Amino acid sequence: MILNLPYSALRAFEAVVRHSGFSPAATELGVSQSAVSQHVRALEEWLGRDLLVRGARQSRPNREGELLALAISEGLGRISDVCTQLRDKTRTDRTIVISCLPGFAFNWLFPRLLKFDLAHPDLSISIATDTGQYPFSRADADIGIRYGLGEYPGYQVDLLMTEQLFPVCAPTLLPDLRKVEDLVRHTLLVDENQHHGSASPTWDFWARQCGLTLPPVERTRRLGQSNMVIQAATEGLGVALGREPLVIDMLCDGRLVRPFREMTQSPLSYWLVRPHETKDSKKVIEFLTWIRAEIASQPEVPPPAET
Repeated sequence: MILNLPYSALRAFEAVVRHSGFSPAATELGVSQSAVSQHVRALEEWLGRDLLVRGARQSRPNREGELLALAISEGLGRISDVCTQLRDKTRTDRTIVISCLPGFAFNWLFPRLLKFDLAHPDLSISIATDTGQYPFSRADADIGIRYGLGEYPGYQVDLLMTEQLFPVCAPTLLPDLRKVEDLVRHTLLVDENQHHGSASPTWDFWARQCGLTLPPVERTRRLGQSNMVIQAATEGLGVALGREPLVIDMLCDGRLVRPFREMTQSPLSYWLVRPHETKDSKKVIEFLTWIRAEIASQPEVPPPAET
């Protein structure tokens, strides 16, 4: 007979043992430290014995606690593996899940998916947007499109495309933007979601690489996502530093223009990241072939607008 086990308490206890403390366990489980403590205390009362040696800085399991934590880890880990396999079987073989940043999804990928649907009516694309800072598992997505330096250990990593950097703005701002010094009279739009330290493609990076000095701009508007920065630029709310893939369509249709001729290569690139076990997946290969063809046919960056 299988006991009616207190699974929430068992999971909380295993997390405390693995992290050697209640606070990091609470962070992992997304609950309060008090809730974790109550779960563990309830488990000890249910078993009729202590499981932890509690300390001011960390808590460690006693002998009985070690045995129980190991059993929980092995048992729940096995359950997790089986659930992942079942989810993979449930997901149709003709659905491709892509994990990527919201800005790339909104500005580059979404506008092109209609062409993919027309070329591959038997396949379905599902987009899962995230920050791209954390790895994903096969249960989360088939392919990740990541932005960075290409350092994703444990995955198959291939360069998708590089990008160029240059200022962009709405055409209505052009009469007052003839040289870089004119930025002093405009709002600078800044993407504050830069997670790459000194390698981030910032306004200062662009100016430095182009041998320019940015004027002391009076107004700066900081936005939390790249697609918000581009949207603000198209609305005429300021001047943005354009990242080529995110603005190429708007440059080509006239919603955005380049006020200056200076451009430079971004230190970061876009990468195709996928679990090694997908290398022989027919649906993944079809998507990779399509997206690479799209990039190969992407137009050149239009020249600066005449003022």
